[in-house]
Amino acid sequence: MTTLEQPQAMDALDQLEAQSIFILREAYRTLKPMALLWSLGKDSNVMVWLARKAFMGHVPFPVMHVDTGKKFPEMYAFREEYVKKWNLDLLLGDCPPVEEMDPSLPPAARSAARKTAGLASLIEKEKLRGVVAGIRRDEQATRAKERVFSPRGAGHRWDVRNQPPEFWDQYAKPYEEGMHVRVHPLLSWREIDIWRYIERENIPLVDLYFAKNGKRYRSLGDQDITSPIESNASTVAEVIEELEHSRTSERAGRAMDHESEDAFERLRVAGYL
Repeated sequence: MTTLEQPQAMDALDQLEAQSIFILREAYRTLKPMALLWSLGKDSNVMVWLARKAFMGHVPFPVMHVDTGKKFPEMYAFREEYVKKWNLDLLLGDCPPVEEMDPSLPPAARSAARKTAGLASLIEKEKLRGVVAGIRRDEQATRAKERVFSPRGAGHRWDVRNQPPEFWDQYAKPYEEGMHVRVHPLLSWREIDIWRYIERENIPLVDLYFAKNGKRYRSLGDQDITSPIESNASTVAEVIEELEHSRTSERAGRAMDHESEDAFERLRVAGYL
């Protein structure tokens, strides 16, 4: 008589993956039309990978790239390659000039505000009810206040002080004309979880994340407001080892995060990612 094998317990990455896949499927079931924001960075590539897993290898909704026109050439090359390899339905959105942004914002935040305006325009054009975004709570203090399903009011405003409770995997849906929901499948992930999952799944990345001449990018944004960090980590395994001993903020290379304390929250309330 053979003894039935006990099922293996899920490890931490399995649990995060299962939770994210559930969130993506629930969003697709309840929020239509929906699209996924694809910034071409590590987190959004993980998100696309999870969406492909959730829907049997094919992402059944568009991916959106809100293009400032200031990304690194390597990012545009990656987009052109993987939109074909992953058979993605790509929506491109443009951003207004910086001169049209709020002049009271600090310079880097004002530049970043272009993306907020471009995203708002694309959401309205496509009449989206759901927008999937790859933010994580551990990235920045304001993002730690988010919900998994985060309603945005008319005008794309985020009311940080009036968010719906989330119990027993029950998530909010739009209930007023002009509202949409931001969906955050990676909210519970940490930066090191992202890299460990990339290693396990062998997920492609823009090579700017890996060290050349003693520097690499830990976070990717526009060329003029993003700086590399000192690093010799040239492989995924080396990046993971570096992160296990690092005490530096992930967004240390983002100019906006070194400006006035309220700049980031002002952008988030207005619809920034």
